[in-house]
Amino acid sequence: MLKEKRIIVVLPAYNAAKTLEQTYREIDFDIVDEVILVDDCSKDNTIEVAKKLGIKHIVHHEKNTGYGGNQKSCYNKAIELNADIVIMVHPDYQYTPLLIPSMCHLIESGLYHVVLGSRILGKGALKGGMPWYKYIANRLLTIFQNIMLNAKLSEYHTGYRAFSREVLQTINFNNNSNNFVFDNQMLAQIWFAGYEIAEITCPTKYFTDASSINIKNSSIYGLGVLKTSVQFRLQKWGLCKFKIFKK
Repeated sequence: MLKEKRIIVVLPAYNAAKTLEQTYREIDFDIVDEVILVDDCSKDNTIEVAKKLGIKHIVHHEKNTGYGGNQKSCYNKAIELNADIVIMVHPDYQYTPLLIPSMCHLIESGLYHVVLGSRILGKGALKGGMPWYKYIANRLLTIFQNIMLNAKLSEYHTGYRAFSREVLQTINFNNNSNNFVFDNQMLAQIWFAGYEIAEITCPTKYFTDASSINIKNSSIYGLGVLKTSVQFRLQKWGLCKFKIFKK
């Protein structure tokens, strides 16, 4: 715990057997109370590795539900286990869990309800090996989103996130897509609900065993991001209503 706040780390896993242990070993259990691993019907021995590491809370999907569907299980389970602060870390070791204490302190202090680990602040993205085409797409989408959402984030596409229990119980993340655009819908919901979002610099690593979406799914994701941003603006203007913004 951190000043009486119960902290739970959630690991949305898919074929993470090769990198799960490295990720798990960097979690600071001086403050982290529980770890939840949700296995989205992996084809490798992710669950066996998780059990060997001693992870008590393992959720196994009999069918692959997608990245968004995996996260829904993560957050619902964390709420069920009475988490006050929930940190999502990808178990592919693309993001280091060493930032968990810093992210938790920002939420525990009451200054923010959401903290993102940004690859764009500083030089983390390109230095860590992010492909140029992904970097450029990231920057262009972020500019568009900041305009439409009237915000100023360095990026919306990081998979390293921390949330207060209040936020997870306020936004209706279960109404979101089961695909990759889930992440962006969630941030749009958070802005729509009036919460502020903090960012901290996060190094990142791109390597063979790190997960990465292909060009086809990247394109689908990009279109979903544009759609979500437009929906946000239309509802803010009172022109339309969308179920993702229903509390």
